[in-house]
Amino acid sequence: MKRKLIQLILMVLLPLLTFGGNPDRQGEAGARELLLIPWAKSAGMHNIATSMIRGIESMRLNVAGLSGVRKTDIALASARYLVGTDLNMHALGLAQRTGENSVIGLTLMAMDFGDIDITTYDQPEGIGATYSPNFFNIGLGYAYTYENKISVGATLRIISESISDLSAIGVALDAGVQYVNGPKDNFKFGVSVRNVGTPMRFGGEGLSSRADNPTGSPSYELTYNQRAASFEIPSLLNIGLSYDFYLNTVNRLSVVGNFTSNSFSRDEIGAGIEYCFNDIVSLRGSYKIEVGQTADGNIPGSVYDGLSAGLSLDIPFGEKDMKKLGIDYAYRTTNPWNGTHNLTLRLSI
Repeated sequence: MKRKLIQLILMVLLPLLTFGGNPDRQGEAGARELLLIPWAKSAGMHNIATSMIRGIESMRLNVAGLSGVRKTDIALASARYLVGTDLNMHALGLAQRTGENSVIGLTLMAMDFGDIDITTYDQPEGIGATYSPNFFNIGLGYAYTYENKISVGATLRIISESISDLSAIGVALDAGVQYVNGPKDNFKFGVSVRNVGTPMRFGGEGLSSRADNPTGSPSYELTYNQRAASFEIPSLLNIGLSYDFYLNTVNRLSVVGNFTSNSFSRDEIGAGIEYCFNDIVSLRGSYKIEVGQTADGNIPGSVYDGLSAGLSLDIPFGEKDMKKLGIDYAYRTTNPWNGTHNLTLRLSI
């Protein structure tokens, strides 16, 4: 049963590799906020923990990890994105176990662009008013575990981008699987597909303009409605492996590797480690790079090529210490700008 299930999942997911890493399509996708990482644990590992990620954060990488929720999890995250740009990310997540083997989750992520000056052709320094774009997406996920070894899951996500007179809405689907084996479930394998969905197109009054009657006589104005081109969302495939080394009863060291095949940019490879003491203190770090060339043959570095690091503190409380209050922090180096800072608060009850 397990072998047939794994074969079926891989037959569905792995062919998507053929669409990845295409430099000719680089920069053609929109809704790039779907690739951003609001959660600190994931950011500390450069979002490469496809095989071992658990809890609410898994809905941003491999939703199969949602099965790690024991009862009820609540998480709140905030991130200073590319320090120096005045951009911020915020996220809220809620997950609930609904049966012995099933978990349902809900996440909301929003971008904060601050106040942007409204400029015109005649007043390039601004007209004295400001605006702020509204970018958010909401995801509903479900995960199920088979025989405590195989977890599968899917997320339906709605994406919205808008300003006062323009908006675009899209729908995307994520899916993933995780497999564990070994005497203490040391070996972990994960595959996930993200952002497979409908093209998006902007529409609204912002695409309308008034101009004179083209015939010139009689003289009057007409309203012209322009149609914007549609754009794809940035679909990708993750394949990850990890192995846990239990040094003793309270010390664990995990080694992680990951490959990401992007449909609209170069592929990525990453590796990292995580050290955990007594399930209370965790330290993690990783290194990720893009591989291959761009369409013009150059090999430039990505903004996030390089190092990331993070730490977590989980404080048990309640009867038999079954409940936990957690705090996560992560820092990722960037080039240019001054890095990205992530902070997450978690509550497991």
